[in-house]
Amino acid sequence: MGTYHIGDALKDVVNKSRLKNGLRAAAIEEIWENVMGKTIAKYTEKIEIINHTLFITTHVAALKNELHFQKDLIVKRINEAFNEKVITNIVIR
Repeated sequence: MGTYHIGDALKDVVNKSRLKNGLRAAAIEEIWENVMGKTIAKYTEKIEIINHTLFITTHVAALKNELHFQKDLIVKRINEAFNEKVITNIVIR
């Protein structure tokens, strides 16, 4: 039997279980600030991932408008941050 690192074993367990979505949901807020910057993160009230859709909640009309124009870029940046295709759609509320 070959060697198998504990990190690889944990990744396999997470990838094969429902934990993966929960870990993504927990990580999205930190990734959001890193990808979009502190100012946008400050005015974003809620951000969550449900079924490959990123839901962004903000009451700032100008920010909503700007986020609508940047949807494709946001999808690209979030997916790059996760190193996989996590987001396919964005809903801004």
